[in-house]
Amino acid sequence: MIKSNARSQVKTRQLTTAGLLSALSVVLSMTPLGYIPLGIASATTMHIPAIIGAVLEGPYVGAAIGLIFGLTSFLRSTTPLFADPRVAIIPRLLIGIIAYFVYRWTKSTPLAAVAGTLTNTVGVLTTAVMLKYLTPQVAWGIALKNGIFEIIVAVLLTTAIVKAVNRARANG
Repeated sequence: MIKSNARSQVKTRQLTTAGLLSALSVVLSMTPLGYIPLGIASATTMHIPAIIGAVLEGPYVGAAIGLIFGLTSFLRSTTPLFADPRVAIIPRLLIGIIAYFVYRWTKSTPLAAVAGTLTNTVGVLTTAVMLKYLTPQVAWGIALKNGIFEIIVAVLLTTAIVKAVNRARANG
């Protein structure tokens, strides 16, 4: 009986976390907070909820939040690049999965944030190059310009939020 109750609490917590972080992902997609302008391009913060969800609750939660990120990107696309679900959705599904396993193997939230961010950036840009939406040169330019900033922001925010949530869980 105790095991069943504990399992139910974990599932409820996972569902709640997934719901809250998915809602945050939707809000980020509809506000300027989801994209930080960097001159001719913009760096995204929309992958961060998927990383946080994966570190806190596992790969299924991370993948679900990544799916929400991908779907919002696809549905709100203003360019042919993100109107293609192979670019907009598939790499985003992998963010939480990769971040979770890096966290599981290293117990390092910053490394999970780096891995999740690289999964997004490299996944989207590689797919875009393979499908001829971008040239390799343009993709490299975007990766270098946006990727470094996205990694820094993801590491700082993910680490702070995961630490705060874990501290709150330990205290109550």
